[in-house]
Amino acid sequence: MIRVALIDDQALMRAGFRALLDAEDGIEVVGEAADGKQGLELVRAHVPDIALVDVQMPVMSGIEATRRIAADPELSAVRVVILTNYGLDEYVFEALRAGASGFLLKDTEPADLLQAIEVVARGEALLSPSVTRTLIGEFVSRPPDRATAPGLECLTRREREVTALAARGLTNEEIAAHMVISPFTAKTHISRAMTKLGARDRAQLVVFAYESGLVAARGHAE
Repeated sequence: MIRVALIDDQALMRAGFRALLDAEDGIEVVGEAADGKQGLELVRAHVPDIALVDVQMPVMSGIEATRRIAADPELSAVRVVILTNYGLDEYVFEALRAGASGFLLKDTEPADLLQAIEVVARGEALLSPSVTRTLIGEFVSRPPDRATAPGLECLTRREREVTALAARGLTNEEIAAHMVISPFTAKTHISRAMTKLGARDRAQLVVFAYESGLVAARGHAE
């Protein structure tokens, strides 16, 4: 059973999501909240698998709620999916930095919402290669923030290489083909890099790659 918390200041939006999720076998809505502060309390009380969080809300924003969820060791199993009307805007960019596992447009198709919940519940990032490449477009226009990014010295040469390729939007299969290794080995390198860097998922690994300067603005590994 995948347990989901709904955090959105629009009652109609929450009702729509709830009706869809309640009708699905294997998904349980544990509660609703109308602002970020209530949402944080809801998540702390129920520790759901997934928190669907609106990016813009009164009292406490979705970004701040995400940051607090990600920073709480007792909520390490909770995965945040940001809900937005606007696609890859500045809010979503900051939410991924704050610890979100991905994002969804509010007008997404019902089947896509259900699939997204299953993907994130498995511990994967809700970032398709096309979305990752769009994120890269956002990152490459900004200078790397080496002051706040963790160091690269903890990664092996192979781990740096797969991290850089992941940040360029390649899937595990594409990374494997590029490096002439098996997809399982590519996945293992990715997992080890995430563990060493404290990245919650692939989305955070991409953030690290650009903020650390591992990947240059032109999109090529340094």
